[in-house]
Amino acid sequence: MDSQGMGRRSILVATGWVATAAIATLIGLGAIRLVGESLTGTPGGVRSEAEIERALAAPEPAPTGTASAAPGPTSTASAAPGPTSTASAAPGMTGPAPGASSGTRRGFATDGGTAVAECGVGGVRLVSWAPAQGYRVRDVDRGPDDDVEVTFQGAAREYELKVRCIGSEPVAVADD
Repeated sequence: MDSQGMGRRSILVATGWVATAAIATLIGLGAIRLVGESLTGTPGGVRSEAEIERALAAPEPAPTGTASAAPGPTSTASAAPGPTSTASAAPGMTGPAPGASSGTRRGFATDGGTAVAECGVGGVRLVSWAPAQGYRVRDVDRGPDDDVEVTFQGAAREYELKVRCIGSEPVAVADD
């Protein structure tokens, strides 16, 4: 009788331990899901490459002229503009994305990441941004305001993209 009582007690202890571990795991997963977006460091979540391409390829009127992107990154690295870019790029920037128009929304890219800005009634605002591989978003001023900026921080370099509306066109400008 004593061994049967010990066996039942061991089974009850083991069952209680497994149930407690399962409940604690579920509570932990629920807590991570609640704060998951704040762990990524990017408001609104991290955007996939496909989402960025869709945003940049949105149908918009064809450009009527050329624009120029002023220096924005705080690094001395340089990159040439892409072959289909409609603007000249400053050091470290690849210029507006192909398909960017002279409308109110435009995509920009640096070696540290990409961003899409939009001009509207309240000024310029960042619609989306995503760091490049090996970079993280250190600071974001999403607007709407006179100017907005996003800073991409890497192990050895930092790129700051500052955008302002000139007319109704978002344009990258040099940091003051």
